[in-house]
Parts: sequence; structure tokens; C-alpha cells
Amino acid sequence: MTDHRGLFDGADDHHGLSAAINTTPLVDVMLVLLIIFLITIPVVTHSVPVALPNEVNQPTQTRPDNIVIAIDKTGRVYWNNAIMSDRAALLAALKARASDQPQPEVHIRADKDVAYEFVGRVIVDCQRAGIAKIAFITQPERDEASPAER
Repeated sequence: MTDHRGLFDGADDHHGLSAAINTTPLVDVMLVLLIIFLITIPVVTHSVPVALPNEVNQPTQTRPDNIVIAIDKTGRVYWNNAIMSDRAALLAALKARASDQPQPEVHIRADKDVAYEFVGRVIVDCQRAGIAKIAFITQPERDEASPAER
């Protein structure tokens, strides 16, 4: 008679099922992820070194030779308060003034709700005409009323 006792009846209790979770693989994975993040984070934070301009609030120097181009929220372009019929007329007017000495500055006043596409078109036309100086006219936000306005 063969004795099969001890194979399946729990004679070796130290090889039975355990309710404890083996955390060694979890710790290994976490250490690998930590090392990967420590290596890649300095690469992400370093970028091309650029000297960014500081915010300066300079009053606009209005000179008669400056060109003021306004763009309303629908994209219509105005040259010193006169509406321009199309981009070709704007480009021709810019080219005519680009040869003046000294060359005039172009001041762009764009509505805050205008699509950037229309501002970009005006900038491209200035570049194609050979205008060297372009400025953007903005209105600073007021946090609270000044003492004179109270």
C-alpha cells in the first residue's frame, strides 16, 4: 500500500497559501520610475536661454510721421482713421511710406476681441513693405480707481 499522506494534506504547512502581499516588485518598479523622473525632469526644465523683455509702460510719443493702424473686432483695417479697402491698398500705402527718411513707425491698435489672424496679416504686410519698427498700442488694466477718480 502506498502512503500518499504528506503530499496534499497540509503536512508541510510552510508551503501553504499566504495572505501577505509581496511588495518587493512594487518597490522595484517605484524605484525605477523615481530614477527615470529624476533623470528626465532637469531636461524638461532647461530650455533655450532667452533674455525676456521686462514690462515697461512708456507713454506713446505721437509724431506726425507715425502710422496708426487700427483693427476693429470684425477685422476691418483703418489707416489713421480712414478705412482701407483691402490688403493690397494697405500694402501699397505701407510701401509708399517705407521709403520716407526717417522711416515712420507703425503703431497697431487692435480690438481685444479681434482674431489674431487679422493682426498677423497687418504685421506680414508691414514686413513685406520693409517697415522696420512696429509697436502695439495697449490699454493698461486698472485694478482700482485712482484717488483723483474717487
